[in-house]
Amino acid sequence: MPLVRIELAAGKPAEYRKALGDVVHESLVSAIGIPRDDRFQVITEHAQGDLIFDPTYLGIQRTQEFVVVQITLSDGRSVDQKRALYAAIADGLHTRLQLRREDVFINLLEVRKENWSFGNGAAQYAT
Repeated sequence: MPLVRIELAAGKPAEYRKALGDVVHESLVSAIGIPRDDRFQVITEHAQGDLIFDPTYLGIQRTQEFVVVQITLSDGRSVDQKRALYAAIADGLHTRLQLRREDVFINLLEVRKENWSFGNGAAQYAT
């Protein structure tokens, strides 16, 4: 059920963008138990100047390799599960792509289950 949006500066090859999506998905599967086939992602590159961020907010030193990962998912995860997810994504991107953990910005948007339609105009999760 997650919808993942990944935003990054333009210029990375297709293999890099695919690896970003793969790591985020694998982290969702391992850290919070989403089904392996539940993968919906949008990866968007931005021209220079269109991805605006503070390079030192909260004392974290960010570079132009900065990546935003925004995940919309149904509510109900514990804080510990969220922390595990954040760490899995940052660690996985660092390991697979040598992306600095400081350059990984993650935002979760939690919604109620009836706010999803996976096709056919139906609210498949509504009770």
